[in-house]
Amino acid sequence: MWQRFTLWYRAWDQEQLAVLACPALAEAMPAGYRRVFAIKLAQLSDVERQQLAHFSQHYTGRKALLPMAWMALAFSVAGLLLQLALAPDFPIGKALFGANAVGFTCVAIYVGAWFNYRQLDQRLLRVVVLTTLLTILGALLGVGISVLVSDHGLEAELQKIPRTIAIAGLGAITLLAAPMMLITAFRNRQFASLTATLQRDAEQDRLARALSETQLRLLRAQIEPHFLFNTLGAVQQLAEDGAPRAAGLTANLIAFLRASLDEMRSETVALADEFGLIDAYLRVMQVRLGARLRFTLVLPLALEHVRLPSMLLLTLVENAIKHGIEPALRGGEVTVCATQNGAMLSLQVVDTGIGLVDEVVEGTGLANARQRLALAHHGAARLVLAPREDGGTVAEITLPVGA
Repeated sequence: MWQRFTLWYRAWDQEQLAVLACPALAEAMPAGYRRVFAIKLAQLSDVERQQLAHFSQHYTGRKALLPMAWMALAFSVAGLLLQLALAPDFPIGKALFGANAVGFTCVAIYVGAWFNYRQLDQRLLRVVVLTTLLTILGALLGVGISVLVSDHGLEAELQKIPRTIAIAGLGAITLLAAPMMLITAFRNRQFASLTATLQRDAEQDRLARALSETQLRLLRAQIEPHFLFNTLGAVQQLAEDGAPRAAGLTANLIAFLRASLDEMRSETVALADEFGLIDAYLRVMQVRLGARLRFTLVLPLALEHVRLPSMLLLTLVENAIKHGIEPALRGGEVTVCATQNGAMLSLQVVDTGIGLVDEVVEGTGLANARQRLALAHHGAARLVLAPREDGGTVAEITLPVGA
């Protein structure tokens, strides 16, 4: 019999924990009291379900035996002290039983009020009145049973009714009604405070995201004319030097602008599109610089669809041309490659130009690139400039592949 009860209780307990974790399971529970309880649990708020699940996991099965044993000991001591102080002739066994019955009833009601405070707040007065009346009725029922089994006679027992009603009513208000009201008020204030905190945090997150998006748009707005003005300046310079070469540069410029049009309006792009834009840009610059500029692009097939902030890598290529290749009399080579190392993506722009000077002052392009990386990847990405052993500069971006 006990084993059957234990199995039933464990199954019901697991069902309730499952519903607390996934409220949609409530409708799938067997009809009857199990579904009724499950639906009640599903109707709780997310915070209430989380708190109740935490409590149930810590005080269920054997985990609840030790706290219950301590409570039984405390109730027994209290009952014994009351019996000695108020009714020395009252049987000790009945005093211990009554103290534990009242104590565990109060604990059950307190726990119920703690986790049903929102529902209880809506009908608190009715619950308090009903609890008090039921306590008085229970006391009267006890008097009736005492009349049947006592040898003191009906008149003597009836004289105890006013005193019994007063004690039962006062006890119900003191031990049940007042604690329920305090628990309900405290828990509702706690819930209101928690709700306000969560709403405030959600609003701060929303504002932070909006600010980040606005900053990214402003940074892109700064970068777009930066590239366009530099490239148009190259066309103007070449047109002044010789019209035939200017025609070739114009054709390459048109290809570059077509490739960059969509990227300039997108927050992120695939690596394949970014490399296509870089190829168009380097062809423009190759017409201008001639044999002084050579370039190589290396993009593995597996990384073509990886996304990154738009025009970010192009900024490093433009920086390598402007500060590395153009100032070098012999020119140099630019190599752009992408590799993956575990969960991180490495993007390198290597030039064989004049290299880093002693005091490097970053311009708008690199400063914006760092800000965009910080905003888009929350500190998980970085941009590093370093000199090459054989001369030149290595600019490397590392960022999470799935970001």
